[in-house]
Amino acid sequence: MAFVHLHLHTEYSLLDGECRIEKIPEAVKLAGQTAVAITDHGVMYGAVPFYKACKKEGVKPIIGCEVYVAPRSMEDKDRMADGNSSHLVLLVKNEVGYRNLMAIVSRSFTKGFFEVPRTDKATLAKHSAGLIALSGCLRGGIAQSILLGDRSGAREQILWYKKTFGENFYLELGRHGLQGERQVGDELIRFSKELQVPPVATNDVHYIQKEDWEMHDILLCIQTKKTLADPKRMKFETKEFYMKSGDEMAELFSYVPEAITNT
Repeated sequence: MAFVHLHLHTEYSLLDGECRIEKIPEAVKLAGQTAVAITDHGVMYGAVPFYKACKKEGVKPIIGCEVYVAPRSMEDKDRMADGNSSHLVLLVKNEVGYRNLMAIVSRSFTKGFFEVPRTDKATLAKHSAGLIALSGCLRGGIAQSILLGDRSGAREQILWYKKTFGENFYLELGRHGLQGERQVGDELIRFSKELQVPPVATNDVHYIQKEDWEMHDILLCIQTKKTLADPKRMKFETKEFYMKSGDEMAELFSYVPEAITNT
């Protein structure tokens, strides 16, 4: 089944992404795919080496970033009001989009940094040209509203992103076996039909092979200064964050096949 991974973290998602850039193109080809995106957390450090590595192996590179969106202005930095940023995936369509993504990410550091590099809706609206936006994982703003039971808030956000990115905005569906994931996915499919916003399937790739989950687990321990023996440490709920084949993804999303086609 033809499929493209549009949500992937390399080693430049520091101590969170275990996908080594030099290994990604070959893994993509072995999975029977022809293109892949890079969407590191808040940064574009890996964009050029990723582009070169993919081009060398005949794989189409898609430059992107999973940005942090501040709840208010990115220059507001009150710990109580501004401590929780939401996630949004941005993908480059063309040179205009590449320049806009660089502007967004650069300003996230120089203007919006507060624990993490953050952007805001005003900046996204100003630099939306040439970019594709995916609504993000369970830590996306829309997903968070759904999990809180705030359907009107989720709807309002979807309409804002649709107005800002037009036909380049997609509702992102994930199936990793996480708590709340089915609830969010079902609601997003309803919104997709109601508001005419297309769905797109992703697997939030943090490591290439399924058995690499243990190496990723160790990275999280280093990041959080914990040991593997600590029962209260941060860890991923499942071992499904690997580079799945098109057939695996098609099976997971058999109930909404257009989400696979849209990749």
